Amino acid sequence: MYRFSNTVIGFLNLFSLLASIPIIGAGLYMAKDSTTCENFLQTPLLVVGFIILIISLAGFIGACFHVAWALWVYLVVMMLLIIGLMIITVFGFIVTSQGGGAQVPGRIYKEFHLQDYSPWLKDRVKDPKYWIKIRGCIMGSKTCAKVATWTPLDYLRNDMTPVQSGCCKPPTSCTYGQANTMMDQDPDCYKWSNDPNMLCYECDSCKAGVLESIRRDWHKLSVLNVCMLILLIGIYSIGCCAFQNTRRAETDYPYGHNRMTKVRPRWDFYWWRWWRDKREQLW
Repeated sequence: MYRFSNTVIGFLNLFSLLASIPIIGAGLYMAKDSTTCENFLQTPLLVVGFIILIISLAGFIGACFHVAWALWVYLVVMMLLIIGLMIITVFGFIVTSQGGGAQVPGRIYKEFHLQDYSPWLKDRVKDPKYWIKIRGCIMGSKTCAKVATWTPLDYLRNDMTPVQSGCCKPPTSCTYGQANTMMDQDPDCYKWSNDPNMLCYECDSCKAGVLESIRRDWHKLSVLNVCMLILLIGIYSIGCCAFQNTRRAETDYPYGHNRMTKVRPRWDFYWWRWWRDKREQLW
């Protein structure tokens, strides 16, 4: 039972070390791609992949080769990762607590309004540089092409994604071709165009639809983050036991996997003994 925690940490970090390789590979592949949608995920994938690689390597070396300083680095970085993940999770729940859309009478789909979302998300999506990239992503994904062939009956019985509802059609309340009605309508009614390259891509409803998609994905990610936090805390607890075992092996205690065994000394036994003798001479 003494070496059980070291073995578990070693295997867990070996698996995570191997898992970080395809993550980094995906990030590098996206770095070569010019499409905007994939570039959004490029930096997070690379950062996450390299962090997992470093943590896993330190934990694997520390647990399997009884290197105390490597396990110490592993535990410190793991603690920072847990704290950072907690902050991101709480922040995600706060900024995505608003929104959700409004049901359109007689329709299955919902419509979304920009003022319903958190100020942080609204400021982000109103940034022209950021919105140009999102707009290019939507146009490149051919999202609105699926709605272009719909009949009026399809609008009554089919559901839409938030992006389709906000970007591919004008607000349902808009009434075109009628006198003295345009002045009282939603401002997005003026921004709508039949041009496939225009549509309602500059409408606030389109930005709200994008935020709703982000909100839904962020909710799913937050739930996953909670599960990851529980797993990381469990691994961190096992890592603390492995660190204590490694430190115990470096002491003169009469129990544990001690480097003083004559049958199979540890790999750093002779170096450690030389350093101890030198230190005693200096003191």
